[in-house]
Amino acid sequence: MIEAVNFLTAFAQAVATMTLYREGHPARERVIDSAFDALLQLQARLPNIVFTFLGDEIVCGSMPIRELRTWDWGPRLSNAGIQRLEFEPDVGRDDFVEFLDEVLARLTLSAVGSAEARQLRKSRIRFGTVGVKGEIEDAAVPTATVSYSLDDEAETIRWLHREVQESNTLHLTEAEAIVRSLTVAMHGDRRIIIPLLKLREFDEYTTTHALNVSVLSMALAEFLGLGPRDVRAFGVSGLLHDIGKTRIPRDILTKPGRLEPHEREIMNRHTVDGARIIIETEEHLDLAAVVAYEHHIMIDGTGYPAMRFRRDCHYASRIVHVCDVYDALRTNRPYRDAWASERVLGYIEEKAGTEFDPGIARAFAAMMRTWENQVAVLTDESQALAAPAIDAP
Repeated sequence: MIEAVNFLTAFAQAVATMTLYREGHPARERVIDSAFDALLQLQARLPNIVFTFLGDEIVCGSMPIRELRTWDWGPRLSNAGIQRLEFEPDVGRDDFVEFLDEVLARLTLSAVGSAEARQLRKSRIRFGTVGVKGEIEDAAVPTATVSYSLDDEAETIRWLHREVQESNTLHLTEAEAIVRSLTVAMHGDRRIIIPLLKLREFDEYTTTHALNVSVLSMALAEFLGLGPRDVRAFGVSGLLHDIGKTRIPRDILTKPGRLEPHEREIMNRHTVDGARIIIETEEHLDLAAVVAYEHHIMIDGTGYPAMRFRRDCHYASRIVHVCDVYDALRTNRPYRDAWASERVLGYIEEKAGTEFDPGIARAFAAMMRTWENQVAVLTDESQALAAPAIDAP
């Protein structure tokens, strides 16, 4: 059943790649074409194809596929409500792309009304959970993880930062794709996973910090009971909160010692610059612009930029602020070693009511202690590209 193995492998690669690239991107179209070609080759041998995914067992028709016993996509698809998958003869590419889109939606918390939508359109692909009599049933199920490697996401955020520096262009599609991919990575084995990137080199701080704050912000939003749309919006805001630091000279960003007053003034300007970059390039990212502007304002009104009139910051800004400080203090810097997690949580609890929103601070500490064994510390293994480092807050 080499054709079945080839198809399932190409299918998994297509879904994983689609989390990172917008519709029409050459890389996305290339993997879709490859998976569709593999399907056609399989259908040349088996016109009617039925796959069943039950835990670690993967069955094509009535034959187990032993070659994929260690293939972890079986449990992911099953958890996402795809336990049985049927392809009728002569599946078209449009049907196949719609199928891939729905699989991706289920994996990224964005599937809505899928059962009804499939009933309204004619498709040669059917999938769902396995009922008591073996028939296909639609079901809302937990999400599953695509990968515990964030290499592609790290490379994409480096590219996004360079685009802002070199062409003053902020690519919303890529930012949202990164967040979708992080959302997928967070949900597996029917429980939350918090995948955090470990800093290897000082110059990687831009990348690791942006991804980590995005993940932590989404995890905290979920912990606080927010819905999927808000969770993703907070993830984008966390990803872009320090985008203004692309405007800061490298010698200031990478300075190992204490900043001089004029250097600190330039550094503090990143909040205003970040909000301006986002507003000028993406009018639909008003929440991210607000968070970029407010994430260094304390709950007592101090911090920066200075407010002429006292007011409350947005809820998203208060969430990102806690996550920003946590990740910064947990990271080795040229002028200090990383703090232990419990020390940082103690600091956040101590500063609740002055620096941090008390409710959010308590929730964050509770979340990290509750999910301590579910934090996956990863290493970005891809080649580090030139990008500015970010100073601690």
